[in-house]
Amino acid sequence: MNSQAKIYLYLLLSLAVPLIVFMVLHMNPAWDYHLHSPNVHFYVVSIVSGAAFALAIAVGVAAIRLRNLKISFLSLSFVSLAALFLVHGLSTPREAYHTTALPSNAAQMSILLAVMWLWLSSMSSDRRIISWLSAHQRWLLPIWTASIAVICALLWLFSDQMSWLQMKQGPIKWSATLLIFGLNGWTMYRYLETYLSTRFPLQLAIVYSSGWMIAAQLINVTGEMWMLSWWIYHLLLLASICAMVVGIYYQYRSSGSYTMSLKQLFQNDPKEWIHAYMSPAVRELIRTTETRDAYTAGHNYRVALYAIQLGEELGLNPDQLRAIAQGGIVHDIGKLAVPDHILNKPGKLTPEEREVIEKHPMTGFNLCRRLGFMQEELAVIRSHHERWDGNGYPDALSGDNIPLLARVTAVADVYDALTSSRSYRAALSHEEAMAIILKERGKHFDPLCVDALVRIAGDKGWAFKASAS
Repeated sequence: MNSQAKIYLYLLLSLAVPLIVFMVLHMNPAWDYHLHSPNVHFYVVSIVSGAAFALAIAVGVAAIRLRNLKISFLSLSFVSLAALFLVHGLSTPREAYHTTALPSNAAQMSILLAVMWLWLSSMSSDRRIISWLSAHQRWLLPIWTASIAVICALLWLFSDQMSWLQMKQGPIKWSATLLIFGLNGWTMYRYLETYLSTRFPLQLAIVYSSGWMIAAQLINVTGEMWMLSWWIYHLLLLASICAMVVGIYYQYRSSGSYTMSLKQLFQNDPKEWIHAYMSPAVRELIRTTETRDAYTAGHNYRVALYAIQLGEELGLNPDQLRAIAQGGIVHDIGKLAVPDHILNKPGKLTPEEREVIEKHPMTGFNLCRRLGFMQEELAVIRSHHERWDGNGYPDALSGDNIPLLARVTAVADVYDALTSSRSYRAALSHEEAMAIILKERGKHFDPLCVDALVRIAGDKGWAFKASAS
């Protein structure tokens, strides 16, 4: 059985097993014990939900550092799930209190809102609504957390007045269920499609998490409260949260300890931050690209470092430096789609071969926009081969119409290409490379970026050259 078939099989089993167990118990009353334990439900659900809420907040803060909108959306998804499920736990009906619709309404709303954010996370970064949210990433977590707090307070304080809202009865129940099935089904499809291309662990974790939410919803609306089978949906929602945490950890873990991985996510120095961003999954993509083109080993890393130093000289802010680091490290990822005989051809490319290789910025752009890269990083990936005079590709942009971070990366990219050995020539000296770049000032390159290179490179070569090689 090939690896793709195993992925489908394990996913199918992960969804089928809990549903089969539920159906067997539900259809056999003798096995489906009545476990009326309000105190256990109150404490376990409340404690787990509270811990999950705190973790979701921490992930949301880290997402801003990571400059990954998908991580922000995942944080908001599980803030919604954990906060409203906390209300579900705290409002557990016990003998001393009268029963209201609050627990069931809170549980249903938690799944609905979590699914909404998961669905948004599956959209490409260049969609208009995602671009708008991306521009306000820093405000998403505090504003949504405050909104959820208001919703929870209203549900709690006015539970009697909201008795008309019965989310687990009649048409509302099945409308919500169909909506959850539809949105999460699409989310699973989009993330599975991306995972099969990239093998990023977080993508697969989201597929499992979304699937378990679907299974939990089905049990939630068909199960009978306090029966053994009913408790399964609580476990599935917990598994959904755990899958996401595990996926984020494996996506961004460092080569060291778990604590070191978390510390690196909060690094302030963009040069150190590159190491945090180069997760095993990203490193594997870069390794695969550079293995196919042996002459560019270390090229992506050096370009990112050079671009950072240029950006610092130009006065870019920390967010821009992180963006240029993240975009620079994967700027050539689209070369994965270029055939080996073209990528490693020792002689001059034919016009047809040149056309193939000039597609790699768009290929990389289309891949990375599905991975949650923000607009600035996508601009680096797409536009680093544009020219100041408008004769570049893929969009023939010119002058200030070329995104600034792409203009900076273009200088770093060409400098490293010139000073590295290629299949068709030996590496040029620093002086030779500088002469070529200066000649292209105002033609290929933004004059301001070339001037910055002159100021920091001096006459001894780039400061990072030895350490980056």
